[in-house]
Amino acid sequence: MSKLPTPYQEFARKYKAVWKAYDELGVACHRSGPLPPKVRELVKLGMAIGARMEGAVHSHTRRALEAGATAEEIRHAVFLAVTTLGFPTTMAVLTWVEDILRPRKASRARRR
Repeated sequence: MSKLPTPYQEFARKYKAVWKAYDELGVACHRSGPLPPKVRELVKLGMAIGARMEGAVHSHTRRALEAGATAEEIRHAVFLAVTTLGFPTTMAVLTWVEDILRPRKASRARRR
């Protein structure tokens, strides 16, 4: 699992009880149903896309990859937004997803 962004870490340090409750709620929500981790992360990515939350799109793109989603599956989740959110929003979100996918592609090319 990737480390949390600095603002989240600072919040967790300053407001331990609130962070603990929030974190436990997230764990309970993830465990409450039958969806496997990869599907849950793609759903969360879809919600972040719909809410146009760049940081959450970055986070759930990373988490989807960690849960086993492929770059193609993640891009498909983005493309599904075209008819609901419109082309300009989808293109903006695609750039946010590529912020995460592009460095992975570059690091694989360097290892060859």
